[in-house]
Amino acid sequence: MDHAQIDFGKRERRRVAMWLLVCAALVFAMVVVGGVTRLTRSGLSIVEWQPLVGAIPPLSDADWLALFAQYRETPEFKQVNFDIGLDGFKRIFWWEYAHRLLGRLIGVVFLLPFLWFLARRSLDPPLAWKLAGVFALGALQGALGWFMVQSGLVDDPRVSHFRLTAHLGVALAIFGAMLWIALDLLRGSGVPAASSRGALALVGTIFVMALAGGMVAGLRAGSAYNTFPLMNGHLVPPEILMLEPWWKNFLYNMATVQFVHRAIGWLLIVWVPWFWWRAMSAPLEPRQRLACHLLLGVLALQVALGIATLVLAVPVALAAAHQAGAVLLLGISLWAASELRSSRGESRSIVQGAPNVGFP
Repeated sequence: MDHAQIDFGKRERRRVAMWLLVCAALVFAMVVVGGVTRLTRSGLSIVEWQPLVGAIPPLSDADWLALFAQYRETPEFKQVNFDIGLDGFKRIFWWEYAHRLLGRLIGVVFLLPFLWFLARRSLDPPLAWKLAGVFALGALQGALGWFMVQSGLVDDPRVSHFRLTAHLGVALAIFGAMLWIALDLLRGSGVPAASSRGALALVGTIFVMALAGGMVAGLRAGSAYNTFPLMNGHLVPPEILMLEPWWKNFLYNMATVQFVHRAIGWLLIVWVPWFWWRAMSAPLEPRQRLACHLLLGVLALQVALGIATLVLAVPVALAAAHQAGAVLLLGISLWAASELRSSRGESRSIVQGAPNVGFP
């Protein structure tokens, strides 16, 4: 294999990886905007799902009045925002519009380069199928978003916390898949670390904690038990198993759902420093050490944001920062897992035309 082919393979890997990192950054932004949309109660301001026509915003007073008339027919307006005027409607409309427009932008930014790379034969079949799967997840996410909104357009003007959590979970899965594939393309051969399996377990736990946070948000459980470290004076609140049968508490009981979210947080408060200490005792490369340091630091920041959000009764800015911190923590844990991943075994190419140059 000559040097020209080797350089071509490296360039192609880097191009694909950079594109995926841009897409992952856009998904990160969309999760944050989605959080603000929920916190400002803006998510039900657009009562129709128009994937193509809906990309055009209101362009005249008549357009605004027509949209406002549709909103006035919703249970949210009649029960919650009955005193809102056209200016107030515009404020909540723009948040939901920005959220949906960002979703459309992500679809375009992902699909067009994907087709371009395919046309250039830059992707081998396994990678192409993985990326096609990511695109399918994105399509599912759009449909799931509307499925979630529909649940709040009925008698009770709040979206289903199950659908909200599923919507968040798919967004995190898309973000994680993009980031992991990009890191796999960029990752060079490194020193195998004994803590690599633990890093993957941490990724899974952080993902579950984010889903538990989605349940807390959907049930608005953050507005209850606004004390820390105890829950209104109790380590375990007495209301934790008040519903029958017992399993319903983990789905509908605000005390139980918040307790589960806190418990996972406490687990990570113990686990991540122990993981960091174990990793530091291994022969790591500088980039691997940096990933572990950042994992510890971002966890500390996320815990601080979570506590502040709780004790201050969920202010919008802090709650949005806490949701952003969850995505950032997931991303850093994925990076740490990628860096610590064992490089044993034969190298293989994951981009068409890339030679065997030590990439796992």
